[in-house]
Amino acid sequence: MDVKGKIVTLRAIELEDQGMLREMVNDPEIEKMVGGYSFPVSTDQQLNWYHSNVNNQNNIRLIIETKEDGAIGFANLVNIDWKNRTAFHGIKIANKKFRARGIGTDTVMAIMKYAFEELQLNRLDGSIIEYNEPSRKLYCVKCGWQIEGVRRKAVFKSNDYHDELLVGILREEYFELIAKNNYWDK
Repeated sequence: MDVKGKIVTLRAIELEDQGMLREMVNDPEIEKMVGGYSFPVSTDQQLNWYHSNVNNQNNIRLIIETKEDGAIGFANLVNIDWKNRTAFHGIKIANKKFRARGIGTDTVMAIMKYAFEELQLNRLDGSIIEYNEPSRKLYCVKCGWQIEGVRRKAVFKSNDYHDELLVGILREEYFELIAKNNYWDK
């Protein structure tokens, strides 16, 4: 089942997506803006990751597509805890030219709709590096997420330690957001 937004379609990762995913992992600009870390990834390593993750129901990884541009990024719901109904979420957009077009907002809204209305999750978590203003605006201003805490100097990037903002949204907050902004009715 594909997950439909108003602009994007989120679909299962296919073998032919591995080149784009590998490019995103190896892109220093993208790497600087996301938590965690990455080492240079070869084609073989990317294929091994794909084969070891393709059937994992506790980690749902999806390709972001638009009709005009095809595959342009990656979204996930990982570390799904089916008992406590929680998951961790993040997105990556592959190229700057796809930013500031509503694609990120539509992706997060579609992920929330899928998580809360289909999977019956109760909470989504995420994290944002303190200097990543576009992600803070996307999640906390446009999509209703709350900053719930700060992990001080928890992320090492560009030869310095940076704070990590812990963000989250509850199922009830999602429903309040869509009642207020009528996102799916527009």
